[in-house]
Amino acid sequence: MLLLVPWPAAAPCREETMFHGRLHTRSLLAALVVAVAACEEPAAPSPADEPVFAAGDAVGLPLPLSTGEERLLFAQGKVVFQTVFTPATGLGPLFNQTSCAGCHEDPVVGGVGDELEVHATAYQGGVCNDLSTEGGPVIQDSVTPALHAALGIDRAPMPPDTTATARRTTPAVFGLGLLDAVPESAILALADPDDANGDGISGRPNRSADGRLGRFGRKAFVPTLREFTAAAFRNEMGITNPALPGEETVGGNPMPPGVDPTTDPEITQDALDATEAFMRLLAPPRTQLLSLAQVRGRQLFSSIGCVACHVPALQTGSNPVKALSKKVVPAYTDLLLHDMGSDLADICLGLAEPSEFRTEPLMGVRFKSVYLHDGRAPTIEAAIELHGGEATAARDRFVQLSSQQRAALARFLKGL
Repeated sequence: MLLLVPWPAAAPCREETMFHGRLHTRSLLAALVVAVAACEEPAAPSPADEPVFAAGDAVGLPLPLSTGEERLLFAQGKVVFQTVFTPATGLGPLFNQTSCAGCHEDPVVGGVGDELEVHATAYQGGVCNDLSTEGGPVIQDSVTPALHAALGIDRAPMPPDTTATARRTTPAVFGLGLLDAVPESAILALADPDDANGDGISGRPNRSADGRLGRFGRKAFVPTLREFTAAAFRNEMGITNPALPGEETVGGNPMPPGVDPTTDPEITQDALDATEAFMRLLAPPRTQLLSLAQVRGRQLFSSIGCVACHVPALQTGSNPVKALSKKVVPAYTDLLLHDMGSDLADICLGLAEPSEFRTEPLMGVRFKSVYLHDGRAPTIEAAIELHGGEATAARDRFVQLSSQQRAALARFLKGL
């Protein structure tokens, strides 16, 4: 079990973790006060037109208007997010990374990463199978020494019924709490599955197996940030938790006896809650001050039709967390699925067909070094040129711009 230990008084900005029992959140609040005061900048008053950004140009801080207790829980969650797990503390037996921050790391904890992972599903006769009974859809690329010794494998086996695989880059988790707080009605109001207005854009929602609206993941299959967090622990690190207490299988078969000595669940409810709080309260990066060229780029982004899917702003609903309540979110997404054409098609998931993807939020896109869901595009311009399907008309208008106009649009995006 994961236990968080307060920072030593002599070094208040140092973070330590130990594994000696259960995490008790409330008992740590007083001990963390000094550490938070020393390590985190205070939240600045939130201007009416920019209510969700961290102070100044800072990245990686909690949302403005977060309470003292929320900021303490944010700090605890950051500790868990940075914790490096080992087989003795629950890692694996199948895993992609040893910590959350091992992938989400640039430019700060919670940012983007350069890792690529593999997913697999089966799509036959218009029906999607996520292959969860065969060890899918996430195909982990690492195993613990014990699992290697037992089965002689170096990674998770590919499910035998796979019809398509996909590579996935590591997204940032900035602003996810704000996206979680957007009312379902606001998302559905943007949907136009039958293209009733004739603009060529037919965004539609994805839904989970039990029918709830999805909003997280490249295929918008996961309904809530809580489920997204719990699934990441188990799928990416093999860390069982109260929401997902059972281990992954090896190609659909149970783990061999003795390969995972840690008692399930391998983190406590408090640790899961704290990690979710860190992501829920992590502020999106402030949009940089725009040059004249970037202002022109923003105008072009709108005029060629990009905003039909990359909706510049969403608004959260009423929320008991003041920092999340009725806030304008500079998301540049509609959280809906769109057909992106056969060239980008890969796996299915839920209702999402192989060529359908959720509109990628553009908050913090300036920190990326490669683009699109699989990282195939080395530049923003290349990513736009690879858009197809519903985005074909906007892509063609982009290609027809002058080189100076294309550069201005790209510079605008690199300021987000």
